[in-house]
Amino acid sequence: MGSGPLVLFVHGFPETWYSWRHQLPVVAEAGYRAVAIDVRGYGRSSKPVEQDAYRIGALAADNHAVVTALGEETAVIVGHDWGAPIATASALSYPETFRAVALLSVPYVPPADIRLTEALAPLAQDGEFYLDYFQQPGRAEAEIEPDVRGWLAGCYAALGAEGMGDPGCPDPFTIPPGARMRDRFPAGPLPDWLSEADLDCYAAEFERTGLTGGLNRYRSMDRDGQDLREYHGAPLVQPSLFIGGSLDGPTQWFGEAIAAFPTTMPALTASHILDGCGHWVQQERPKETNSLLLDWLAALPS
Repeated sequence: MGSGPLVLFVHGFPETWYSWRHQLPVVAEAGYRAVAIDVRGYGRSSKPVEQDAYRIGALAADNHAVVTALGEETAVIVGHDWGAPIATASALSYPETFRAVALLSVPYVPPADIRLTEALAPLAQDGEFYLDYFQQPGRAEAEIEPDVRGWLAGCYAALGAEGMGDPGCPDPFTIPPGARMRDRFPAGPLPDWLSEADLDCYAAEFERTGLTGGLNRYRSMDRDGQDLREYHGAPLVQPSLFIGGSLDGPTQWFGEAIAAFPTTMPALTASHILDGCGHWVQQERPKETNSLLLDWLAALPS
């Protein structure tokens, strides 16, 4: 939507381009060319069968190719959830293309020889962490795909402020032995930020495509350190922005990474933690997100 400097939006799991529905028209109206993609494996994008096709280097190359295909030379890239590390990988790999980076939910952690499944496994305590649960091909699909709409509704509610802010709700990121992830999702109405029509939009795409494409990102993530080896320990030098939610799991887990921003993101303009916000930052708090994003965009060097 719109015309002007390109702003490329990259979604996470389990979402599609539609997660940026509140940002596209506002950013376009402010004088930018706002573009949201379906990441490889999702929606209307290609869905390779090979697990290796979902390695971080391939996804970064996709973003660079999108900019080129749009006839542009540079872009600001904005990522949420998995879209955030995909955005930073894009900025590291193609610094002349991606001139600024905004990260939602997941802060920047410089690439290193570390397996994310091992690094975060202690968070599961007495159960199985969801990252491990997603590793075995077909296992999560068998839980999700018989009732895609119901699983998505539960996931969105569990990771939003409604679920994460309720001390009575069990940890949705931990799966007890013999249980399913959805067994810890809250029951009840949809959260206020998600309409039945919104859920229909998401469900229709995942019912059509299945979940394997999105889950293959998790099954490739332990090789990210290999793919980004030449950038181990590298700071993100482009002008940057971070927005997280105070109730968001990834924002809480990576507190040390946020504290390290002066070193790891030396050109950081601002870091914001939205009080009472869960994981779906740009959907739960669209007005605040848009205001912060537009202020940051306006201040970027042309």
